[in-house]
Amino acid sequence: MSATATRLLDNYVGGQWTPATAASEALDVTNPATGEVLARVPLSGRADLDAAVTAAREALPAWRAVSTIGRARKLFELRERLVGRREDLARAVTTEMGKTIDDARAEVARMIEMVEAACAIPTTMQGRILEDVSRNIDAETIRQPVGVCAAIVPFNFPAMVPFWFLPFAIGCGNTFILKPSEQVPLTQQIAFEELDALGLPPGVVNLVNGGRDVVDGILDHPGIDAVSFVGSAPVAKLVYERAAKAGKRVQALGGAKNHMVVMPDAVIEQTVNGIVGSAFGAAGQRCMAGSVVVTVGEAHERLLPALREATEALSVGDGLDAATSVGPVVSCAARDRITEWIDRGIADGGTVVVDGRDAGAALNPGGAFVGPTILDDVAPDAAIVQEEVFGPVLTIVKADSLDDAIAMVNRSRFGNGTSIFTESGAAVRRYRHEVEAGMIGVNIGVAAPVAFFPFSGWKDSFLGDLHAHGPDAVEFYTRKKTVTSRYFSSGQGHGSYFVES
Repeated sequence: MSATATRLLDNYVGGQWTPATAASEALDVTNPATGEVLARVPLSGRADLDAAVTAAREALPAWRAVSTIGRARKLFELRERLVGRREDLARAVTTEMGKTIDDARAEVARMIEMVEAACAIPTTMQGRILEDVSRNIDAETIRQPVGVCAAIVPFNFPAMVPFWFLPFAIGCGNTFILKPSEQVPLTQQIAFEELDALGLPPGVVNLVNGGRDVVDGILDHPGIDAVSFVGSAPVAKLVYERAAKAGKRVQALGGAKNHMVVMPDAVIEQTVNGIVGSAFGAAGQRCMAGSVVVTVGEAHERLLPALREATEALSVGDGLDAATSVGPVVSCAARDRITEWIDRGIADGGTVVVDGRDAGAALNPGGAFVGPTILDDVAPDAAIVQEEVFGPVLTIVKADSLDDAIAMVNRSRFGNGTSIFTESGAAVRRYRHEVEAGMIGVNIGVAAPVAFFPFSGWKDSFLGDLHAHGPDAVEFYTRKKTVTSRYFSSGQGHGSYFVES
């Protein structure tokens, strides 16, 4: 299909689909399994972002005036609409991003779960009150919306990650601007079709496609009050510093290098299942992917044969094929970068257990395929152990004891998630207490929390004070206002504010 035969995507601004007036160029959106051009995405400019900010600011008073239960009911309706489109959304995720259809369906289910959690806003947004802080004087804290909020989201979860933010933001009475990844903009086109059908005041939700110009505009724009970002650690740091300097509230989720510790008493079959799903699900393109296995003592010899066998049994192919275990990575550029990392890991002393570098040879030559790869005997300080590869590459390092394993995990500059596989409650208790990571899995390979708990990365994996979704979402998307009051007409308001009389 030629680029000229594909549609140029619109933005969604002020309650209607709008061409990107300032776009000087557009990029192809391609299917990473086939190389087919699916659409063209405009690289919008500052004027397009300005229009979205203006619409969002104009919509803010009317949307804030809607009752909390009224806003929640719109989210209930959105939930039903997304359920009705869940297969369309899943197929869009697979087609533009590459993950298997089952994985995409699971992502869409988690997207819908975020809306369900946000439906509780009439409860979770409640403040607190204390009567008689002094004689006949009451104090209360209430929550009010922050204002215009924006999110800059990555390619690896086209459905779910935008909804870490959008439903909570609008549920709290804010208006919202989304900048999806220019690599995967199609899934949110479907989501915004359903948002459009809700009949929200024009400007409550807005979508601006684009690249760096739109990102820079969001970080600097005086009309935007809060920014959420998900991406690589270096960019997260830049986003956090620049947006905070502009006076915005910021949460910036960065990269990861997640370790999975296997103790000698681990149940091997279930442990292998957890490791394989974590390391190779979504072709390793998850910030919660386990990419380093730390074997403690004799666990190495117990684990490796079964892990090799399970990995070699995985099939690589188009994610729309139900028989596929591992789909392509997002682009050919990503494929080449990942294979370079594998080459470097081997050069640094790693032993190849399973080699996925030639997985695409028998598949579509235009596809972005990298097969599951395992490197054993890797030095703990090797670059491939320390840096995020973001592909289906698993390295194995050895530790003599749980002490050594914890030290290895804690030396990482990242602190997103980690898992331990063991039947020892004492080992789990010590691990969860001492390890320096924000999300812990116990015999679970992907310890990503459900929507009503926060996504609580640490260290270089997160910059900010309030995490995504869960109770932190309401904290992030509201400002507290404390009111101290007394009344004289009752004849009782004669006490001192400071000293009880």
